[in-house]
Amino acid sequence: MRPVALDATLWDEPITGIGLYLRQLHRSLVSRGVSVERWGAQRSGEQPRRTWSRTGWTVGPLPIRLSTERPRLYHALANFNLPLTRVAGVPFVLTVHDLVPLLLPHTVSPAFRFQFRAWLARSVIVADRIICVSEVARRSLLEHFSFDAQKLTVIHHGVDHVSLAPPDRTTTQYLDALGLKAPWLLYAGALDARKNVQLVLAALERLRQRGRRVTLVLAGQRWFGSGPIEAEVARLKERGLDIRTLGYLADPVFYALMQRASVFVFPSRYEGFGLPPLEAMRLGVPTIVSTRGSLPEVCGDGALRVDPDDVEGLTAKLEQLCDSPNERAALGQRGQAHATAFTWAKAAEATAAVYDSLDS
Repeated sequence: MRPVALDATLWDEPITGIGLYLRQLHRSLVSRGVSVERWGAQRSGEQPRRTWSRTGWTVGPLPIRLSTERPRLYHALANFNLPLTRVAGVPFVLTVHDLVPLLLPHTVSPAFRFQFRAWLARSVIVADRIICVSEVARRSLLEHFSFDAQKLTVIHHGVDHVSLAPPDRTTTQYLDALGLKAPWLLYAGALDARKNVQLVLAALERLRQRGRRVTLVLAGQRWFGSGPIEAEVARLKERGLDIRTLGYLADPVFYALMQRASVFVFPSRYEGFGLPPLEAMRLGVPTIVSTRGSLPEVCGDGALRVDPDDVEGLTAKLEQLCDSPNERAALGQRGQAHATAFTWAKAAEATAAVYDSLDS
């Protein structure tokens, strides 16, 4: 059978959530025996794009190569990046992760918002099948675009890429040197407006006003609109609150840090899936998420929930968990049990079934 051409335009880039999805899906499909080629990586794979930009590659050389190479199908993985026209004999599959630029327009640049809307509107038309990573993403897509809903399939991510093995000695020494004393809180993710880090900072300040000194660790990179968050962090540090901004961390260090956290807090206003809290749950870390987006769908009863505008509610839940090691342990166990249902093998099996539906 001809190989699947998998959109690998993010393969040689710094790994984001979509980049992780690309790598894990590729690995799991290959493990299932699906013939897969990586197309469009800058230098890796079977069809590298070389000096082309990701956008230039997709609208320029890609349709021509699809016409000449004629793979089994082409699967675009990054929300909207299908060729603008169909290619005879090559079905298109599209994965949509979220509609952040449309639902929370202030969190992205105007240029990207325009590109996202226009290109996605075309992609849902030319796609033969569309994979959404959550039911929330599926509903959002149907609310904003008109197309055949029969194209849609919901396939959740896996989370078993997170290793449960103990960290190596160097990682352990680094984390020990941070001197973090339990109970301490962890937020992980980009510092963009929709992640709602301000709610965590406000709750931390209330804890301090009540005489509780709790350390907050922020692990994540700067993002569009992160200036106000960074300013608030600086203000609170000046007032003596213990906030550690660690920036981007390599996966082995990041997951080892996460596993040590007393509480993982992630009150995002919208997620198409929301992988970080599920990763924390897999590691047995008690987790608090918001009531918005896909987080209730993905985290189920394995995490506590709080309205993203409820500072007092989050403060109370943090007090509750910080005061009770037994409650933290029980919630961590519940979350870990819930996370076992999310595997990349299941995601690959469902994705391969979507591919098979196009073979007739």
